Amino acid sequence: MLAAFSVAPSGTGPAGGPSAEASVHDAVAAAVRIVRESGLPNSTDAMFTTLEGEWDEVMDVVRRATEAAGRYGSRVSLVLKADIRPGHAGELTGKVERLEKALGDLDG
Repeated sequence: MLAAFSVAPSGTGPAGGPSAEASVHDAVAAAVRIVRESGLPNSTDAMFTTLEGEWDEVMDVVRRATEAAGRYGSRVSLVLKADIRPGHAGELTGKVERLEKALGDLDG
């Protein structure tokens, strides 16, 4: 499966946690660090982090990344979109490669 997600904390940081003045990018960095350390194929852009793997491993990483961002506020917003296609792997790059080929075919 592919899962694209975005997390953002809000509210005041919990006691003993990061200060209320901590930037959202610090929370996002904590979440992305969890994703990158997972070893799953992933990519991050200005809006989402996308990762690829089996359901249980992907959802575990999303949960841990959300918890990491949540340490920067009293609540956290999670936006999640998934493409669940059993039997397919390498789609993190495969979809983009097929798109670029189609665009190239249009130019020729």
